[in-house]
Amino acid sequence: MTASPFDVVVIGAGQAGLAAARALSRTGLRPLVLEAAERAAGSWPRYYDSLTLFSPARYSTLPGLAFGGDPDRYPHRDEVAAYLERYAAGLDAEIRTGARVKQVRAEGGGFTVELAGGTVLDAPAVIAASGSFGNPYLPALPGQETFTGQILHAAAYRNPAPHAGQRVVVVGAGNSAIQIARDLADSATVTLATRAAIRFVNQQPFGRDLHFWLTVTGFDRLPARLLDSPPRVPVLDDGRYRRALAEGRMDRRPMFTGFAGDDVIWADGTREHVDAVIFATGYRPHLPYLHALGVLDEHGRPHQRGGVSLTHPGLGFLGLEWQRSPSSNTLRGVGRDAVHLARYLRIRRSNRSRVRVDR
Repeated sequence: MTASPFDVVVIGAGQAGLAAARALSRTGLRPLVLEAAERAAGSWPRYYDSLTLFSPARYSTLPGLAFGGDPDRYPHRDEVAAYLERYAAGLDAEIRTGARVKQVRAEGGGFTVELAGGTVLDAPAVIAASGSFGNPYLPALPGQETFTGQILHAAAYRNPAPHAGQRVVVVGAGNSAIQIARDLADSATVTLATRAAIRFVNQQPFGRDLHFWLTVTGFDRLPARLLDSPPRVPVLDDGRYRRALAEGRMDRRPMFTGFAGDDVIWADGTREHVDAVIFATGYRPHLPYLHALGVLDEHGRPHQRGGVSLTHPGLGFLGLEWQRSPSSNTLRGVGRDAVHLARYLRIRRSNRSRVRVDR
């Protein structure tokens, strides 16, 4: 392998990739960040139009740069995208946009990174920070392949306009499902279909935002290894979502069992015509470029511990849900994981240099 001008190739320029670039630079490593899109803002520009953070600006920042403006406001999608671009502009790192990674291979104690245009880069180390937005999870239900209505994932939802006057079912009991359902409720007839009751949590208990309490109690830093499985994330509500349900602007029903023609079949056996079903059913890690390495399990999840690959030294992951703590895949928490991973890669590089000198 020829000498690389970069110590680490970071794949993805969203919040995880940008946090990685800062942490690597501050440990003395030279990062190259590759972003498939044309903006260094990750998936944020592609989220639905009405998306608003459930955490205030003061708890929605990466290390080294405040959000600006009222710290207690809840930033909009476009504010977050603009913030990430400002963050990227202030980094001591090369960021290449429009650079989609096709494949990563192990070679000579390091890696080669092949881009979609054919460019091949040597990489002593790699951090996969491409998030999950590109890999939405869509469950399969009986009759789904012959349903004549529209089926889409929340990743493809933008705004209510295409669904005006329609009968729409939103599947899911999480924050995105509730926010999308409420977004649609003024112009469509909307039902939330869930497998369990929606768990609401007051967004501002005792007059302070919930994220204040998560911070002062230390919950945000709770080691993920202390829990057998991550808890179900509740819906943060300032009252508007529960009020919309109580007023009948949308309703909640047990999950339907399947499709039939242009109908859904509800749990009690009744059938109802539906124009569109929107699945807000989450995402899985988006790591297609790592298949050749054999580092993923049958569900596409990486074999890792704390962001460090269990199969390939020098390969790291960042931005995974519950990677090291409850906030690992958030703006407020990914920076801590980035520092942990940068330190690991710095120590590994130093040890390898020492071995070469000793020889």
